[in-house]
Amino acid sequence: MIATNALYTDLSGYYDLMCCDINYLAQSNTVLRLHRLFGNGGKTHLDLACGTGPHIQHFLAAGYQCTGLDLNLPMLEIARQRCPDAHFMLDNMCHFTLSQPVDLITCFLYSLHYTAQINALQQCITQVYTALKPGGVFCFNAVDKNKICNLSAVSHRTRHLDSLFEFSSAWFYSGQGEQQALRLSINKTDSNQNQYWQDEHSMVAISFDELEALLNPYFEVHRLAHDYECIQPWQVDTGNALFVCIKRSEADDLFPDTLISDSLGY
Repeated sequence: MIATNALYTDLSGYYDLMCCDINYLAQSNTVLRLHRLFGNGGKTHLDLACGTGPHIQHFLAAGYQCTGLDLNLPMLEIARQRCPDAHFMLDNMCHFTLSQPVDLITCFLYSLHYTAQINALQQCITQVYTALKPGGVFCFNAVDKNKICNLSAVSHRTRHLDSLFEFSSAWFYSGQGEQQALRLSINKTDSNQNQYWQDEHSMVAISFDELEALLNPYFEVHRLAHDYECIQPWQVDTGNALFVCIKRSEADDLFPDTLISDSLGY
């Protein structure tokens, strides 16, 4: 067995395999529906931590003008090949700037937690607010630090060429502080050898109430169930949520609380 901790040194080569069980179409369609419900009618889009661009291809198909942002250059190269009609930026989600504001900003797959610290998350939220047009929407998913089960993990297997890959990911939170860990591992087995990679990433740990407190000065915030098949209210006993945030104007709120209940039928 060959083992290394440098999993993200060249994660781009494994990323799409590691995420092969993700329904990118369903996730994209849900956000597209939410944007139609609560957006300003525009179709300019920025995807933060876009990776290899699997979500962007669905937004392009829906007629959006898309930009993807990521810190990993090899992933962006794959994204450019996958989505030649999109624009891509090598940048940090906490410090980026756009030449023109956009109508929709997304951040899928819990990637907002890669900000790692509360102050960096605050900077990211500020940058997102600045980068949105009036009435623009910020949509992302998140996990509540107080509801993490350190014993739970998500794993799946897939075959590629002549190898069997086993992928696993798990959250870990010590119960205090503003950082939690995302633990990842890959096990690759073929006829000649077994290779194993593992890594642990520092992620920002925050409760949903704390997160909303950061968002509220900038956005009208709606917390929904983490369900890409059906749009429904968030249940208080669950640790995952989908956040829909509408940019506040200087005037009175343009999106009263009754709008989401009327639009979604609850």
